[in-house]
Amino acid sequence: MTELARRLSGLSMRSRLLWGILLPVGLLVAINTISLYRETLRAVDTAYDRTLLASAKAIGELLGVQGDGEQARLMAAVPYAALEAFETDSRSRLYFKVRGFKGEMVSGYEDLPDWQGKLPDQSAYAALVDFYDDRFRGEPVRMAVLLQPVSGQTGMGLATIQVAETLDLRRGLARQVLLDTLWRQAALLAVIAIVVWAVEQRATRPVRELSAALQARDADDLSPLQAPEMPAELTPLIAATNDALARQARLLEHQKRFVRDASHQLRTPLAVLKVQVQSARQGDVEPMQALAEIDTTVARATQLANQMLALARAEQMRQPGQAMPTQDWAALTRAVALDLAPLIAKQGLDFDIRTEPAAIASHEWALRELTRNLLHNAIQHTPAGGRLDIALTAEAGWARLVIADGGPGLTPQQRDRLFLPFSTGEAGGGSGLGLAICQALVHSLGGQIDLSNRIDGSRVAGLDARVRLPLQGIARERSGRPQSPLAP
Repeated sequence: MTELARRLSGLSMRSRLLWGILLPVGLLVAINTISLYRETLRAVDTAYDRTLLASAKAIGELLGVQGDGEQARLMAAVPYAALEAFETDSRSRLYFKVRGFKGEMVSGYEDLPDWQGKLPDQSAYAALVDFYDDRFRGEPVRMAVLLQPVSGQTGMGLATIQVAETLDLRRGLARQVLLDTLWRQAALLAVIAIVVWAVEQRATRPVRELSAALQARDADDLSPLQAPEMPAELTPLIAATNDALARQARLLEHQKRFVRDASHQLRTPLAVLKVQVQSARQGDVEPMQALAEIDTTVARATQLANQMLALARAEQMRQPGQAMPTQDWAALTRAVALDLAPLIAKQGLDFDIRTEPAAIASHEWALRELTRNLLHNAIQHTPAGGRLDIALTAEAGWARLVIADGGPGLTPQQRDRLFLPFSTGEAGGGSGLGLAICQALVHSLGGQIDLSNRIDGSRVAGLDARVRLPLQGIARERSGRPQSPLAP
């Protein structure tokens, strides 16, 4: 069964159409042919049974009665020539047998099988006659049995007349009708096959033309397909293909831009590192100072490489079909805050964190990277002794994280560019990948991210980073009071 399914799956559309139409039609033709053959046999039997009945009646007309009363017996002088008029041609032969009033043999073929049946309840003929199939001398015959009243001047009785006819003529006629039907049915199947082939050729011509156009395309040509003559049934396929091409074009453009920007950004620290190594070799700076500068450059290059890898992983998460586990965003947020507690303490920030359990379908590293980048960015831009708040709430199917810093906020121009890779809000402020990574992660998780200034009267009091992610499940337990970042 598996091998048959494999072979059927490899058939072309034309073969599938032909087999799908010709098989049921052929089966219907076969059933119809068998039914027609049987109906033809019944029709031929009905027609030739009349001849058998006529021959039996002709024999009955040649019978007489001899003797009186109980001594009366049937007399018959039936030459075979009397039946020649009822023989249609040389392919059929007639046999007869006449039995008397008491069942005795009177005339005909004595070895012809006796009639053992009974008269039918209803008959199409005005005579006491029964028709049935039998065998005589090793070949099939059609038998007619006529109960014929015979009377004379001295007595009367009921004679039994049997006439048998071989079936060669009947079956030959039925076979001829069958053959005539078969070649017509075969011609019908051939016409169907030709029509299916022609229709399939015409219907799939736009597909072949589209295939040829695709093969002739350049490898980097991702423009939408143009197929105005395509059948309506294939319109969804063309639309889906164009959508896939558009996604591939966007992905390719993103990769080109990313590689271009990454190569530009990596070139700078590598050039600086080369100059620092040369200066150390030439003795322009003290060895310890040179090592410190090299360490700083290597650390920045390492951070840049790690952020580039994180951004690439975030882009991969956007691919469909990614099965992700469930994470408690609240626990991860508190863990990240604990990791960055030394930076918070170093800045002397007035820090507060409030969280509610929030189950998110995501990889752990993604939520950690998202929260870490936003919180680290807020710590860097909050002046010493400033205010920094984290609030994570869960309601109405969404988890909402708000990180409010006490920094200078953003200008409209900065807000528009901060989510672009390698774009920073201020000179020397970092690689510019943190917020780009955050945006890619949020979008891959089906959420939203927004940066907006917090206004206090007429001045900017700080920046609010808002992230909204869909919940997979909401735990309704609440802590009821603010907690310190070091609380369990």
